[in-house]
Order: sequence, then C-alpha cells, then structure tokens
Amino acid sequence: MSEPSRRSAVQQLAVGAALAATSANAQTSRADSTPEDFAKLQKELSNWNRWGADDQMGAVNLITPKKRLSALRVAREGASYSMARNAETKEAVDNPAPILRKTTRVGRGQVPGSAGIGGTSDTFFISYHGYVHTHMDTICHFLYDRKMYNGYSQDEVTEDGAAKNSIINFKNGIITRGVLMDMARHKGVDYLEPGTPIYPEDLDAWEKKAGVKVGAGDVMIVRTGRWARRDAKGPWPIQGEGLAGLHMSCARWLHARDVSILGGDGAQDVIPSMVTGVSQPIHALCIVAMGMPIFDNLDLELIGREAEKRKRWDFLVTASPAAVPGGTGSVLNPIATF
Repeated sequence: MSEPSRRSAVQQLAVGAALAATSANAQTSRADSTPEDFAKLQKELSNWNRWGADDQMGAVNLITPKKRLSALRVAREGASYSMARNAETKEAVDNPAPILRKTTRVGRGQVPGSAGIGGTSDTFFISYHGYVHTHMDTICHFLYDRKMYNGYSQDEVTEDGAAKNSIINFKNGIITRGVLMDMARHKGVDYLEPGTPIYPEDLDAWEKKAGVKVGAGDVMIVRTGRWARRDAKGPWPIQGEGLAGLHMSCARWLHARDVSILGGDGAQDVIPSMVTGVSQPIHALCIVAMGMPIFDNLDLELIGREAEKRKRWDFLVTASPAAVPGGTGSVLNPIATF
C-alpha cells in the first residue's frame, strides 16, 4: 500500500471509530427515541385527507405540473446517470432472494412461422423488497394500527394484490428535482459504518456546506456509502450488524420540507432503529403517515462522484415503476440528469 493510501485508510478507520462511538452513545443522548414519540409522530405528520379522502398518491401530489417543468430546467448538460444497483444474482447474507434470470430461447430459426429469422428471450424472477435490489416502495407497503396511508384498511391488501395505494397509481412516472444529501462526504469518509444514525442537524449542515436546499416536491436522496463498503468488505448481515440511515427525528424534517419521495442507498432507516419496539420508524412514518413512497437500495457511488465533480448536488430525476395493478412496489431504474 502506498503512503497516501495508508494515510487514507488510517483516516477512514479513525473517523469510522469516532462515528461508531457517536452511534453507541446516541441512544442515551437523544430524548426523541421512544415508542410514544413514534405514535405521536404518526398523528402529527399525517397527510391523511390533505389531498382528499380518496387520494392514493400521497406526497407525490407535491410534484405538480409546475414542479415538473421547473425540474426539467435543472438539467442543463443532458448528462444522465443511473442510480440503480446492477442486479445481484448471487445469494448472500444480505440477499437471500437473488434475482434469477433464465435464457429460454437462443439461436437462429426459432421464431415460429419465420424461416431463417432467429431470436433470443429470457425470464426474470425478482423478489424485489429487501436490502439489495433497487426498488420503489409504494404507499401500501407499510401499515400502522391496521391501516395504510389515508386511512385505508389493511384488508384492502389480499393475496390478489392491493386494491388501494398500489404501484399502479404511479404508472405515469416520476419527473422532479432530486437533491443528493451525501452524508459520507459530509463526514469525510468513503462510507458510514453500519448503525450510524443521521440526524436533522446533519441534514441542515450538509445543505449549508453544499449550498443546496431541499424543497417541496423534491426527491431527497441520502448517500451513506453503503455500496462502497459492501464492494470493499463484502456483504454483511443487516439485522445483525445494521445499516447507516436516518434517525426517526428526521421524519419531522422531511414533513416540514414537503419532500415527495425519500430515496437512498440503504433502507433509509438507521438499523437498529434506536426506538424500542419499532424496527423501521422512518419507513412507517413516511409511507403510512405522509404517503411518501421510498426508493430503496439505490447505488449512489457514480452519482456521488459526478455531483462532486460538478459541485452540483441537485439534478432532474426520472423514474418509471412497472405498471402492475395491485403491486406493493416495483423494481426501478431511476435516472439522474445534470
């Protein structure tokens, strides 16, 4: 290892140790981490009936025609980059259900009724929810007190699919401004260690440092460096070792800014959640209370480098979920365009 690389590695370890110590002490230093706080936030941050009793779009209503046109003007270069992780096809401790792909036809002369014309085809099987595959959680994906967003009963979701709040409501796609909140760069490290919480004051500090501000209708995208760590050290058991992510106290921040969609390179929640008896409070508050879809498991390494190169942390985001009636979400390939 070269001397600069050795110094970089030592610095990463030192900062990582400091962040780990902060994480270890955070549970005793935060007063807003109780189940009672979570229950209170479900009511305080509710968007139920904000867009009508029959609404099934939630915070995506904040992406108005005016917002879309404004977002299109953010793209000045036409340089586009995917924020999707390449399909993980090997089983691992964080990926018990890898994407399966089978080639079902290959070669020439196999297209029925077309002499001399060849063709190929294959089949995908994707169980997309979880901690690896890039996907969109729609607003029926989480429940609280037997209800989903806007007061619809959990009974609306059966083995036949979701009759309310399904992914089909977003068939027309997402076109809006995205803002990258690069928490790893903010802390001066390649990646945050598993279990590192992100607090509202971190979000405020990054906005000031980056010269960018999250606004109504934006997709807020949080980079922890999760994939940089996985690529460097390999997969790890999420439930055992955790993930860096947002502390529950960030939910009020998201609501105040009128974020339309939350995205990031992990589960968005810090794991463990630091809230007794509540495993993913950010997911539950965003999806159930605010009606805010979530982009999970984005790969933000490329877009992080491109944003840093430009010193620009906002861009146009476009994304199109699969048009599957009754779906609780969808695989996704969101595109960032500068």
